[in-house]
Amino acid sequence: MGKEENMTDKKYILEARQIEKQYQSGPEILQVLKGIDLRIQQGEILVIMGPSGVGKSTLLHIIGTLDKPSTGQILINGQDTSVLKESEMSRFRNRNIGFVFQFHYLLPEFTALENVLIPRMITDQNWEKDIPHAKELLSEVGISERLNHRPSELSGGEQQRVAVARALINNPKLVLADEPTGNLDSNNSLALFELILNLNQKYRQTFVIVTHNEMFASRANRVIHLLDGEIEREEKIRIQE
Repeated sequence: MGKEENMTDKKYILEARQIEKQYQSGPEILQVLKGIDLRIQQGEILVIMGPSGVGKSTLLHIIGTLDKPSTGQILINGQDTSVLKESEMSRFRNRNIGFVFQFHYLLPEFTALENVLIPRMITDQNWEKDIPHAKELLSEVGISERLNHRPSELSGGEQQRVAVARALINNPKLVLADEPTGNLDSNNSLALFELILNLNQKYRQTFVIVTHNEMFASRANRVIHLLDGEIEREEKIRIQE
């Protein structure tokens, strides 16, 4: 049985097993997630939807190892993350997971190119060798002519594109995005999602996106709807290419 489970693990880039999350609120316990089971295949675009306050961002943070579940397991590429020490977890996260948030969190004193290179600076003393790759990513996201500009000199859409390039610099197996178009207008939202589709097709990276954006959902491979801390329903939108 154990051998069969190990073989199953390798079929999926991510497995969430019976994930529960509780918070103590005074004398009461707030149950945010209730036994979530989720499997995500390599190269899939998965969208997580649901009303505000149902646990979407909490689930994404647990999937990304930024938060720990009260109970349950997260396996990424077959690795049980619960057995990793904090230092091991940080290294594992930096190598395997990229993040794009609603607020891009670019460092204002750094150029676009330097912001993209930050994950490499953290893990590699010889990060300068990655400058060509960072420039290539900035070209991929359509702002190669702005690589020496600081965030204050970039539009909101351009800043979010830098954040996407930064998320990809370590060639992560998994890219997590939390309301990535929340601060963008409709045109920039559409451009950003077209960018994600193109990057997914080119690099076969897996994207998990929390959003209220129906357009995102219509172009994903799969959509899960959360309600009251549980997966209410799941939709397969398009076949994975």
